[in-house]
Amino acid sequence: MSRFLQRIRRRSGMALLLLCSACWAGPWVQEGRPAPEAHEALQLLEAAGSHGLEPHDYGTEALLGVLQRLEQAADADIQAGEQFQQALDTALQRYLRELHGGRVDPAALYPGWKHPTPDAFDPAAALAAALAQHRLQDAVNAAAPALPQYQQLRTALERYRRLEAHPAWAQPLPPLPTRPRSRDSAAALEPGLAWVGLPLLAQRLQALGDLPSGPVPPRYEGVLVEAVRSFQRRHGLHADGLLGRDSRAALEVPPAARARQIALTLERLRWTPLLRASRMVVVNLPEFVLRAYEVRAGRIELRLEMKVIIGKALDTRTPLLDQDMRAIEFSPYWNVPPSIARGELVPRLRRDPAYWAREGFEFVAADGSVESTLTTARLNAVLAGALRIRQRPGPRNALGDIKFVFPNAENIYLHHTPATALFARERRDFSHGCIRVEQPAELAAFVLEGQPGWDAARIREAMARGESSTLRLQRPLPVLIAYGTALVKGGQAYFFEDLYGHDRVLDAALRNRPVPPLPEPAR
Repeated sequence: MSRFLQRIRRRSGMALLLLCSACWAGPWVQEGRPAPEAHEALQLLEAAGSHGLEPHDYGTEALLGVLQRLEQAADADIQAGEQFQQALDTALQRYLRELHGGRVDPAALYPGWKHPTPDAFDPAAALAAALAQHRLQDAVNAAAPALPQYQQLRTALERYRRLEAHPAWAQPLPPLPTRPRSRDSAAALEPGLAWVGLPLLAQRLQALGDLPSGPVPPRYEGVLVEAVRSFQRRHGLHADGLLGRDSRAALEVPPAARARQIALTLERLRWTPLLRASRMVVVNLPEFVLRAYEVRAGRIELRLEMKVIIGKALDTRTPLLDQDMRAIEFSPYWNVPPSIARGELVPRLRRDPAYWAREGFEFVAADGSVESTLTTARLNAVLAGALRIRQRPGPRNALGDIKFVFPNAENIYLHHTPATALFARERRDFSHGCIRVEQPAELAAFVLEGQPGWDAARIREAMARGESSTLRLQRPLPVLIAYGTALVKGGQAYFFEDLYGHDRVLDAALRNRPVPPLPEPAR
């Protein structure tokens, strides 16, 4: 072939390539110009903040700038259009993936975290299906957790973000008055007192929805006291209407900080497998509450709610877990953990030997043999690991008369307790890590629902028998020990103390995480 003909063929191929490029079209770009779907896609990315996500993680601002340049250019830029197409597609898939499963790996934050079984969500497939129907919002709806609580928290997030610039938080509340006729030197506002801070207090309570709009009483009384009680209930405080140090501190928390609490809870809900089982028990640690749920026709129904006592914040925190309950023990023995035996029980028995018989303890050897007589040699054997101590079933048993077993490496379980007075406290972190439940018989009835022969009467009889027995569940029941410091109940936002500091850790992980760069669109 002559060089002339070769040059003609090469030029013809280039012309054909340019012709095909001019005809090329994707979902976001057509003939070098942004398609209508590109505008909708960027609107969705801009709205990522409504889910507690960060729009800048998806290059939203840069992508908007490129879209405007492509629209305003005198001539279509095929290369820039293709790069914009790739960058926008990558950003959307990242957004859908993080909206569905979260932005950080919880196993990196919480040792022992068990990843739930992955579901079938595929960001690319969800995006393709939504584009085929010309309904991009469908992809976002498919990615977001299908939980009523999630949507309610999104509404609360929007409200608290609107409050960020509210003048009620432009200045702090004035110092509280000293309490008259009281030995308690702490300052507090009691009903019936006048206070210079009443107008600002009323303004905040009205902005938060605890106080109806209207004239402010000249003294701290009537609707103002009721509004403070409402605020206290929503923030895990004793709702006595007394405006003291803790209530004042909660009132000083700016709306932006509450919005961040909500955003962190939304992030945790993206890890939470609430719809992956038909029945589930969930403990929310900062709230000190257990709830039992059942899913019917795709809807979550609350079947049971009760108070719980959890691990001490200082040194025996209850871990976050996702395990299956497999058995119930009636009238259980309490096998004293070695750490408690060494650090607490053995020293106490040396000081007060009568405590041994009074509480019903006994020694257990490695071969299972039991000795009930307390001796110094046997206490030394406990310290050396040759013997262990357990407490016999009975009215003084630390586990009460029932124990709910879900095997885990931390040896955490649910159980009753003879120390029921502690359930009246607002803050209930008193245990060594296990979770004490307020209504054990009712919880057992939920757990054993559908297991033949186990009605409420038989459950109570087994609990009162005083003889240890184990009942295996026919169907394992998921137990989720979770952590959420924001919650919506009855249409109102509730906030709880970051008892274990998990919010602080998650916030730092989100702020410091590396965000992979998107394909760089041409400028």
